Amino acid sequence: MNQRIKFIARYLTNEFTFTALCDEFEVSRKTGYKWVRRYDAGGASALEDRSRAPLTHPHAYSDDIVNAVVEVRQEFPRWGARKLLALLRRRYPDVRFPEPSTVNDMLSKRGLLTVKGRSKRPNSEYKTPLRNYDAPNSVWCADFKGHFSVGGTRCHPLTISDGHSRFLLECQALRQPRFPQAKLVFERVFRNYGLPEFIRTDNGPPFSSLAIAGLSELAVWWLRLGVMPERILPGRPDQNGRHERMHRTLKAETASPAESSFSRQQRRFNEFRQQYNFERPHEAIGQRTPSEIYKRSSREFPTRLPEPEYPRHFVVERAYSNGHVRHQGISWYVSTSLKGELLGLEPLSDGRSCVHFAKLPLGILDPKHHRDLKHERVGRTLPLDGTIWSARPHRA
Repeated sequence: MNQRIKFIARYLTNEFTFTALCDEFEVSRKTGYKWVRRYDAGGASALEDRSRAPLTHPHAYSDDIVNAVVEVRQEFPRWGARKLLALLRRRYPDVRFPEPSTVNDMLSKRGLLTVKGRSKRPNSEYKTPLRNYDAPNSVWCADFKGHFSVGGTRCHPLTISDGHSRFLLECQALRQPRFPQAKLVFERVFRNYGLPEFIRTDNGPPFSSLAIAGLSELAVWWLRLGVMPERILPGRPDQNGRHERMHRTLKAETASPAESSFSRQQRRFNEFRQQYNFERPHEAIGQRTPSEIYKRSSREFPTRLPEPEYPRHFVVERAYSNGHVRHQGISWYVSTSLKGELLGLEPLSDGRSCVHFAKLPLGILDPKHHRDLKHERVGRTLPLDGTIWSARPHRA
């Protein structure tokens, strides 16, 4: 605004040609004449910016149509745009009404449209500190890369990598991201490369569930094998950044565009894995290849799934099929993910007990917190000082 006023002031002195004046202020002659006309018509205040909105809209609907939409919405406040339009077209068959999206715009501008946000899947809080990638097989990273279409069917690539060396252990195309399919892939990888200490994942299935400590069937199986599950915080993919960066390269080189069949797509994944591990230099590891750093784990995959072992002072109980374990005359609910599993109950000095599964503490059994139900004493596992999410209230 100040520049426009200075422009007019210079113009009124008649000391400069109009072309020179426009060059000095770096505007076109068309803009300069526009400012002069505005000043002549309304003074300095006319130099303010004006709305660029069109004065007329060729596709605007009349007030009568808008009022009809608003009235029927107020009559049926829970109906959506499509139902409202069907009713309006029956009532006024000769009137041309707008599309549902336009009706939603009309209602939104008048505060008559409630848009529900996308519901988020709740997560079980599993607040364990993330480990460092100290050595090969200390921490593996696993995830399902975002699905894409292969031959008209969704492809969910399951990827597993070693966090220390960036070695891509597996990239398997799956039709469904579920436990049975994922278990077969992990079993093959464990046989080929041995067992890691930890496996880091996000909070989605089949890695996590809404059970206590987020235990899923896959996590329970890992714990039986002596592998600790480790999960990043919700909405923090940067905590698994090395793996996510690999996904970007994987997508660019294997899924843009995708193949026409699962067999061809898997061959493409295999070729990528070979190049990624043995040929492609990685700047983060000194331009070496992952194969130059990675070493197979010395922890072999067992031929028989071992039972969890606990210290001698623990009370060992097997969970029932409903996820309960009996202790101190009370039926405690822990999790249906642990049905049939051996749990270790650690006696505490205050009369309570800490329930463990394998190396993972789950929660506290407090005899003071129970209720009598159908002549039976029933309780549920309480959180470990707020550090691990407790089991949801259950209906016994």
